[in-house]
Amino acid sequence: MSDIILVDEKDNQIGQMDKLEVHQKGLLHRAFSVFIFNDLNQLLLQKRAIDKYHSGGLWTNTCCSHPEAGESVEDACARRLEEEMGFKAKLNFVTSFIYKAELDNQLTEHEFDHVFIGTYNAAPDPNSYEVSDWKYMDIAELEKEIEIHPNNYTIWFRIIFEEVKNHILGVKKK
Repeated sequence: MSDIILVDEKDNQIGQMDKLEVHQKGLLHRAFSVFIFNDLNQLLLQKRAIDKYHSGGLWTNTCCSHPEAGESVEDACARRLEEEMGFKAKLNFVTSFIYKAELDNQLTEHEFDHVFIGTYNAAPDPNSYEVSDWKYMDIAELEKEIEIHPNNYTIWFRIIFEEVKNHILGVKKK
């Protein structure tokens, strides 16, 4: 595993630590989440590869990860979007917030999460080590699915989606 950036509650870097150890200890760290929409205002979801070290086989937002040391959040978003989903898109910052959630395998996400959105209308070319499936989904349909089958979605996606959906939808409608 690689090192990720530990931060305080104002997103100031306070250190680095191995990614697995950070999640085992539930330490606050810098992260990002990317939401890609098509022109029909459908969200591009990915299904995490089944053998991921946590949350394998669950649906989640288009892309999410952690910046590397010395890398801006914006550059990390672009890098991981291409690595995970196989395409580039112009991304715009929406908001950031802190959340904490228990995962499987006795791991904890405690992230200072930076949320970005973008637009893409073609089929992605996902990395099979990261992504097992993908789909574009209407927001209203997605809300119903999450309500009916919440355990089909990653915990962070459910939290982030609730936290920022109105803000994201407001930005998308402009």
